[in-house]
Amino acid sequence: MAVKRTAAATPGLQTEEAAAKGWEIPNFTIKEIREAIPAHCFKRDTFRSFTYVLHDLTIMFSLGYLATFIDRIPSPVLRWSAWLTYWIVQGICSTGLWVLGHECGHQAFSPSKLINNSVGMVLHSALLVPYHSWRYSHSKHHKATGHMSKDQVFVPSTRSEVGLPPRDQDPEGDGPHSAFEETPIMALWNMTLMMLFGWPLYLLTNVSGQDYPGWASHFNPYCAIFEKNQRWDVVTSTIGILVTMAGLAYCGSVFGSLAVIKYYVIPYLFVNFWLTLITYLQHTDPKLPHYRENLWNFQRGAALTVDRSYGTIIDYLHHHISDTHVAHHFFSTMPHYHAEEATRYIKKALGKHYMYDPTPIAVAFWRSWNECRFVEDEGDVVFYKN
Repeated sequence: MAVKRTAAATPGLQTEEAAAKGWEIPNFTIKEIREAIPAHCFKRDTFRSFTYVLHDLTIMFSLGYLATFIDRIPSPVLRWSAWLTYWIVQGICSTGLWVLGHECGHQAFSPSKLINNSVGMVLHSALLVPYHSWRYSHSKHHKATGHMSKDQVFVPSTRSEVGLPPRDQDPEGDGPHSAFEETPIMALWNMTLMMLFGWPLYLLTNVSGQDYPGWASHFNPYCAIFEKNQRWDVVTSTIGILVTMAGLAYCGSVFGSLAVIKYYVIPYLFVNFWLTLITYLQHTDPKLPHYRENLWNFQRGAALTVDRSYGTIIDYLHHHISDTHVAHHFFSTMPHYHAEEATRYIKKALGKHYMYDPTPIAVAFWRSWNECRFVEDEGDVVFYKN
């Protein structure tokens, strides 16, 4: 049964934008949503989880083996077409392995914390992700999704932060603003830069995250992202990255730098593409608001997530991280192999508060890029403007 309740108007809250958009603020509880989902969906099976690791590694190593024959192809066109195919497919499959490491960070892989953190450390370090550092910041994201001052990723810039005058003094009002106008070529260039380098820049400098003082980085154990008792784990995560980089350097010395670039670096850039695209579109959409402290709560924030399908094959290889992301935000310890079933129940329970967007991915990305530029400095419910 769908949750029907929405929050009643509360004196002192600034919800004018919500009223103008016809956005109804939900007032359901986590208990209501959880009770709508069968209990077995929350069961974690260590053996089953390991079968997915084996599944992904088998595909990835098979692709790597097949790629060893590419340079024997006499036709340059066919040879480069084969390499491009390898890079794209390997990037997709490696993103799936990243998702399994991400499950470990949520303790969704196994009931054992030791197994979760051991497997997660290996998988994420191999993909140049500082496991514990990202686990801590990602936990903050889940605890504050859609919160203007506490969320950790793709936090909207405010009107004043992008250099626009106050709304009542702005000749362009709610926009579109000429300050954001880009030629299609420039827009595509900037989008490409974000897709390829946005993820490592987020890890290095917290790009798109909260504006912490000093060097906010997943490699800085003393930055404001982390608590004092988390510092050693941050150091350990950095050591994991250094071990992987040393292994890549060794492979470069044995097989040549070009081989490392072709077999690892370029697929790694495709992983960056998928991680950035998926995360961006899960939480950035003109239809979705953000809440400020007076109105935000966990369940309202969790509902500010969009499920999207990237097609049957990619959804499968990505372990349905995109088309079941609403379920993941409500219950992050739920294994991915139960998320499709749970989503059917969550969809019924949330009713109109469940967000799914069937817009083709390229169109959705272009729309969000152009229409999600800033939010107002004031208001307890704020929507993107351009």
